[in-house]
Amino acid sequence: MSGFDKDWLGLREPIDQAARSPMLISKLSRHLTAVKGPPALLDIGCGTGSTWRSLHEALPEDIDWRLLDYDPELLAEAERQIGAQQRVKFHRHDLNDIDGLPLQGVAVVTASAFFDLCSESFCRRFVARLRDVRCGLYAALTYDGHMQWSEPHPLDRTVVEDFNLHQRSDKGLGAALGPDATAMLRSLFGETGFRVEVAESPWLMGQGHAPMQEAFLRGFVRPLTEIGWLSTAEIEEWLSYRIDAIAKPGSSCVVGHLDLIALPD
Repeated sequence: MSGFDKDWLGLREPIDQAARSPMLISKLSRHLTAVKGPPALLDIGCGTGSTWRSLHEALPEDIDWRLLDYDPELLAEAERQIGAQQRVKFHRHDLNDIDGLPLQGVAVVTASAFFDLCSESFCRRFVARLRDVRCGLYAALTYDGHMQWSEPHPLDRTVVEDFNLHQRSDKGLGAALGPDATAMLRSLFGETGFRVEVAESPWLMGQGHAPMQEAFLRGFVRPLTEIGWLSTAEIEEWLSYRIDAIAKPGSSCVVGHLDLIALPD
């Protein structure tokens, strides 16, 4: 599974932080407080360390963090940004190797904007692994397939449908679930007897997020082109309209995401 551009991750980080469900963060904190001994968290697909920066002040101080990614450049950037921290360790690991995940002593696995890139087969194997070791999951910011702009365009619905179709292509972990990922995780963990809760965590972007909005919009070009239902001229016209609309007073964009927490009894 290939990594993401660190500049893109930097742009989206404040939007992600604002979107996370405070209710589920509180539930995660209470669970970790109740764990016997110093708890450990494993953050998979950690990127530049955004999950750690978002959560470490809201969780118990005695947590040992293990940040895991396959991309060595992102891991190096995470280590640079986080700096020397006694309770933070970095691991390079291919997430296709679920059995090899360093789960010893881990109370909860965390992941952000990750499971919509994963296949049903991956999720089934992953949930079974967590079930076997009685380890919880906090999966935040999973795309749910919904987008809405305050300034409508006739092609918006087609663009979102094509984007969602592309989301289901193979991102390195099998044919991705895309917007269906949270529902799949909820069902799988429910079958294990874990306590599962889901909360909405939408991106809310206005004029103050213009660079993020433009980068987000330009990211549509490749998937729309690869799906091929819209012509190049239609894509360019839609993109131009959307970018121009960012500067309009009151203009906004909402992108649906979901947070999920699944904890063993």
